[in-house]
Amino acid sequence: MPVDLFLAMTVFAFVMSFTPGPNNIMLTASGVNFGFTRSVRHMLGVTVGFVVLLAACAAGLGLVFAAVPMLHVALKIAGSLYLLWLAWKVANARPVRDDGDAQARPLTFLQAAAFQWVNPKAVVTSLSAVAIYIRPGQGAIDVPLMLGVFGLAAILSTSAWTAFGVALRGLLSNPRHARVFNVAMALLLVVSIVPMVI
Repeated sequence: MPVDLFLAMTVFAFVMSFTPGPNNIMLTASGVNFGFTRSVRHMLGVTVGFVVLLAACAAGLGLVFAAVPMLHVALKIAGSLYLLWLAWKVANARPVRDDGDAQARPLTFLQAAAFQWVNPKAVVTSLSAVAIYIRPGQGAIDVPLMLGVFGLAAILSTSAWTAFGVALRGLLSNPRHARVFNVAMALLLVVSIVPMVI
């Protein structure tokens, strides 16, 4: 892959990974409510789920969307409903301290990985990356390189956003402040649906 194309792809991967979106909002909330260690499975699920989605797009998933436009509509509806449900969960979450509530849990690895398939930002990012950065006839070289770059960006961004949430824990030790934070995160999740629906 030419250096200029590789650098452009790397910048795209890091910008898309680090900018706010459903994953980063939920990871920040998870960091606040559950801490870093309990959020690791959520972080790994986001990373692995996104890389698998990206690989599927490189293998031709984009062609399926082009051939069956209603699939795109179904994805929007499923993604919107799931994000609304997650927003409700985030809004009603209570921070779990060391003596925490055994019933409260962050997203599991499988939940976070499966979410990538209905996460509009992840799907659009994957389809765009494949369309822009995979050169015709060079997939054997470009695809593994792309998966590595996006995987690294995902690991770093999920870690950073979760750590940001953990850093906020001290400020949100007051239950009222934590409640305001969780509602704000839930509203941001709801707002993230608007560009997808439009």
